[in-house]
Amino acid sequence: MKFIEYADADMMAIDVANILAGELENTLFHEERVSFAVPGGETPGPVFDNLCAVDLDWSRVDVFLTDERWLPEDHPRSNTRFLRQRLLTDKAAAAVYHPLYVPTEKPEDVLAELESSLVSCQPISVLLLGMGADMHCASLLPGAEGLVDALAVDAPLLVPIRSPDAAETRVTLSARVLDSAVSKHLVITGRRKRDAIERGMHLPPDEAPIAAVMDGLTVHWAPE
Repeated sequence: MKFIEYADADMMAIDVANILAGELENTLFHEERVSFAVPGGETPGPVFDNLCAVDLDWSRVDVFLTDERWLPEDHPRSNTRFLRQRLLTDKAAAAVYHPLYVPTEKPEDVLAELESSLVSCQPISVLLLGMGADMHCASLLPGAEGLVDALAVDAPLLVPIRSPDAAETRVTLSARVLDSAVSKHLVITGRRKRDAIERGMHLPPDEAPIAAVMDGLTVHWAPE
């Protein structure tokens, strides 16, 4: 794991956007398409604000979320809604987006359909993650129903997650899929999350899910 510290969050957002753009562009030099998996949440928002304006052949970029709440796209808590506002705009509006939600009662009814659109995007070329103070990443939530399946070495591509601490059912990329990404980045801010990532280095993934993807991970941190 590599740790990069920034003076402030604005500087981090600019630098991380430049790094991601460079990795996407470099992959497109030798591959027809590049896959880019990204989180919801507020921390990556400024990164997306910088990245969306980059002059890149976005039509050859496959974008999908690391996890999604089982909610319609127009719901305020939908990660897709956030992504369309912050990343899939400006030049990046030309990217091909693969949603992790379709309007059915529960994700189990359509998991095969959702996975089929992502198979050709594996392994993930460039992965951006966020992390909670509880050391969760994507929707790999400590203590959640589905976590054991999501952490399994033979886990499927997508896993439904249910937790008493989460208002909605979620769908997440499994740890196996996240960890197999060619390039992995984590953006976090504040002392609590810095302490959390340091604790996570010494805990098993069932207690600190971020530990499942630490090998080769670049952590970008800035104070709040």
